[in-house]
Amino acid sequence: MNVWRRLSRSRRAVALSGVGVLAAGGLVTLPVTAAQAATQCEVSYTTNDWPGGFTASVNIKNVGDALNGWTLGFTFPDGGQRLGQGWAARWTQSGQQVSAQNESWNGAVASGATLSLGFNGSWSGSNPKPTSFTLNGTVCNGGTPTTPPTSSSPSPTTTPTASPTPTASPTPSPTGPTTPPGPKVDNPYAGVRGYVNPEWKAKAESVAGGNRVSNNPTAVWLDRIAAINGTPDSSSNGAMGVRDHLDEALRQGAGYIQFVIYNLPGRDCAALASNGELGPNELPKYKSDYIDPIAAIQADPKYKDLRIVNIIEIDSIPNLHTNTGGSPGATAMCDTVKANGAYINGVGYALAKLGTIGNVYNYIDAAHHGWIGWDSNFSPVATLLHQAAIASGSTVDNVTGFIVNTANYSALKEPYFKVTDTVNGQMVRQSKWVDWNFYVDELSFAQAFRQELISKGFRNNIGMLIDTSRNGWGGSARPTGPGPMTNVDAYVNGGRIDRRIHAGNWCNQAGAGLGERPRANPEPGIDAYVWVKPPGESDGSSTAIPNDEGKGFDRMCDPTYTGNARNGYSMTGALPNAPISGAWFPAQFAQLMQNAYPALP
Repeated sequence: MNVWRRLSRSRRAVALSGVGVLAAGGLVTLPVTAAQAATQCEVSYTTNDWPGGFTASVNIKNVGDALNGWTLGFTFPDGGQRLGQGWAARWTQSGQQVSAQNESWNGAVASGATLSLGFNGSWSGSNPKPTSFTLNGTVCNGGTPTTPPTSSSPSPTTTPTASPTPTASPTPSPTGPTTPPGPKVDNPYAGVRGYVNPEWKAKAESVAGGNRVSNNPTAVWLDRIAAINGTPDSSSNGAMGVRDHLDEALRQGAGYIQFVIYNLPGRDCAALASNGELGPNELPKYKSDYIDPIAAIQADPKYKDLRIVNIIEIDSIPNLHTNTGGSPGATAMCDTVKANGAYINGVGYALAKLGTIGNVYNYIDAAHHGWIGWDSNFSPVATLLHQAAIASGSTVDNVTGFIVNTANYSALKEPYFKVTDTVNGQMVRQSKWVDWNFYVDELSFAQAFRQELISKGFRNNIGMLIDTSRNGWGGSARPTGPGPMTNVDAYVNGGRIDRRIHAGNWCNQAGAGLGERPRANPEPGIDAYVWVKPPGESDGSSTAIPNDEGKGFDRMCDPTYTGNARNGYSMTGALPNAPISGAWFPAQFAQLMQNAYPALP
């Protein structure tokens, strides 16, 4: 049961009120002995059942003296009943005995207050209700537990309140308390201030001059299960968990907060530096141990007025087209996750679970122009994205938009050449840098890809995000005009803003700079420029570094590597002495500030 205990710690959806909100079922307070007089209680136990599973809501009203710590106990009547994930308590099961012990934050319960907690469970044979409950060893009541009408269909998104309403879906996967759905704004970035991650802010300010940019909003990366509750001993995650960040966002008075959902089975199947903790066949674990607890926290009504933006699974769906089968970049891992549906169904499940929360906005990663800008990739990847958006019970209504250039370096705009330009009878597309791509920068690509996505069935009001955290390319090497017209390569190379050796280079790029600062509605169809990749966090280590965080070593992060088919067998252009992906890289951050465009004051 250790897994469930870890999950339950993240699901702090508890309500305390001076007046108990009692579910139907007849609450009875039994007399207690004089020795037990300090603890008196009433319990209601309400379930929402479907074949093989159920969600239980438990309300505990303290009608005795104030409590400083509590443990609820009861017995499952049937041996086939099993405790699953729970919230607002540390849940355990031994045999048929179930106990729920207070969390550190809800142990104090005033007299007359009511605790609301719950769990998801499974059953085989029958699902009778417990008939006796204890609180700190004292019998509370033998009231009749109640059950709403049983649905004949599985219920993936039940709401464990006094009267849950089942929602049918192909795969049962119940959640905890949810924020009531309501109308969403068209652009969650518009008109409100973004959340400043205090952990990133402190790192930025540890580098000279970092205070010039440390108040910009950056995303919080949830790149493994442990990050949900915080990882104080990690080099690539902080001690703050999801709920800690949400609480801090409320304290700051922020209008939006950004999370990166990034832990698919067989994650980032064409790279090694960002491989994850889950194997390619661990989709059930991805759902139960990763997405479900994140959804439960984000759905807490406490955060209903905060716009929660989720960036869904970086570098996932495009790999299914470009790095599978007989393509030059094909890998066995990409072939596996395409064949078993881990990426399509994982993304669909995340969208379905998170998108139904009334204040959550999902943006799916859509790679960048240097990956899918060719006509052979452009439309097929859009089709795959639509397939993922309607998988696992999701619909396109769960998609607010898409993000491009996440954690990448592609220039926002190339002002000194266009894809339609010609030099001595040769098109710019024929240059070695452009290599027959139809796009030369992220803005033109994002706007065009948005239209392609709409044509595939997405809503016509979807918005695009562009990660501008590291694509400024300022400093002394920044061109100030077009290149010479001697030949097409000289023309492009002399005038291009993006100074990478090859557009396929992606790791800790030398010469890169901070790009446009985060802001809403910068261009038509673009919801915001964002800093999803926190500047100064490494893309991967320059050499192999042993770690227990699921971070591998990719030669594309080695500055001495001479490349592969994906970067035209070019040098990588990576900075030396880099730590594992996600870890703080102060030398890179200093370079990003030095080469910022627009320049820093």
